[in-house]
Amino acid sequence: MINTWITRIARREISQSMTFAGQDKPAIPPGDSKESRLLYLHIPFCERLCPYCSFNRVTFEEPLARVYFAALRKEIRLYREAGYDFNGIYAGGGTPTILIDELEATLAQARTFFNIREVSVETNPNHLTDENIRILKRAGVNRLSVGIQSFDDGLLQSMDRYEKYGGGREIAARMKRTLGYFDTLNADMIFNFSSQTSESLDRDIDILKEMAVDQVTYYPLMVSDATREKVEKALGRVNGLQEERFYRRIVKRLLPDYRFSSSWCFSRRTSAPASIIDEYVVDYDDYAGLGSGSIGYLKGTCYANTFNIKEYIDRVERGDIPLMASRNFGRKERIHYDFLMKLFGGRLDLPWLRKKYEGNVFRHLWYVILAFRLAGGLRYWDDQFFVTDRGRYYWVIMMREFFTAVNNFRDFCRT
Repeated sequence: MINTWITRIARREISQSMTFAGQDKPAIPPGDSKESRLLYLHIPFCERLCPYCSFNRVTFEEPLARVYFAALRKEIRLYREAGYDFNGIYAGGGTPTILIDELEATLAQARTFFNIREVSVETNPNHLTDENIRILKRAGVNRLSVGIQSFDDGLLQSMDRYEKYGGGREIAARMKRTLGYFDTLNADMIFNFSSQTSESLDRDIDILKEMAVDQVTYYPLMVSDATREKVEKALGRVNGLQEERFYRRIVKRLLPDYRFSSSWCFSRRTSAPASIIDEYVVDYDDYAGLGSGSIGYLKGTCYANTFNIKEYIDRVERGDIPLMASRNFGRKERIHYDFLMKLFGGRLDLPWLRKKYEGNVFRHLWYVILAFRLAGGLRYWDDQFFVTDRGRYYWVIMMREFFTAVNNFRDFCRT
């Protein structure tokens, strides 16, 4: 009953926030050198397209991809000219390592322009080659996130990933060979496929624990309105009833060898410290989204770049930041956003929140806090709120709805 209530409220509130209709001409705020700001770089090219993915991506064509990377470097320059500085880089996609030489040149330019302290890059198992690892190390990458999803060969075939990336045994072997080269090697996993069984989930967790990978991100399967038909055809109807049961199983199996970095990200206690996780929104209040179809959040303004790759290239060539839409959030919306993101990471520091918004924030939060306190999802201590063991799944629900709404917004932009 509580889970259903949280789902409905989160879906309604977040969907309303992701409505950009009626906004003024798209624009980003004036730049400054604020600390703890992230540069997100979107690379939309994949060798083949997975049916469940709602990110902006297209099938790889090398000539177009090389022109795209050149445009991305020009967009990076536009942000420097606008006065922005960044401390971290997250390269996502798509497949950022699709052209490793272009990625290296792009990261090198960003390091030249900004005060970058950490770099995270997404990749796929077939790109875990000795040459790619050497180049990524040389480019200053300290966290590599590998899209695995599952080691189950049947599930990999259903996802159309088996032929592309190999079977579970081959993927596990590639991961083992890569351990130790980066401060953090993250295994990007998905749970709650309709055909996934408890035994299959346990086997995946056994493999992760046996290889002692540095970090595990375990998402629930998230389906946008536009991808639902493809997902159900390839993978079956999503079973919401087993989602919590699978999540509780993951937590029970991974702890205490791992600790929570977010409600669905788990890091080994012995791992070198690295603040970037796949949900970089937890550690970075502001992030600029660069690349076609990228979404950014700067100083309370949420915005999206054009999803048409050729239009993106043309506009950057003209010296324009290629915005498609933007929305300026009000004070209440910003406070609710910080409430969601910080507690997804496990803790909300109230003095920090009061300082950021220069005064009382409870007039916008009291009813939300009361509801989660009554549901057993929050505890209060030393002027901070912490997510309880019961409450972690509540935040899985809310972040699932957040990313689903973002995916629906992406689908809307594409049409």
